[in-house]
Amino acid sequence: DEVRQVNETLPEAQRIKRFLLLYKELDADDGELTRTRKVRRSVVAEKYADIIDAVYAGNDKVDIDTMITFQDGSKTRIQTSVRVIDLDENKAVKMAQKAAE
Repeated sequence: DEVRQVNETLPEAQRIKRFLLLYKELDADDGELTRTRKVRRSVVAEKYADIIDAVYAGNDKVDIDTMITFQDGSKTRIQTSVRVIDLDENKAVKMAQKAAE
């Protein structure tokens, strides 16, 4: 709902159309953020390229299978799916019309 509210204040070209919530927070220890908490876009783009590609490809969900290394050196495997949220109302209307045909 918050994203929709923000979208209402933005010009059409700047509105968020699709998004997902990552399976973990971005972390400076993983190189994804600077120590002042600014996003290192090149690192994020490289590390999450498969997820970004899936969002732009129009997928409804993204399957995740990755290893996480903690500060103490221990590792754990994360296997999950994250849902892509589509806010493009024009697309939703077109899909509904297509389904009704």
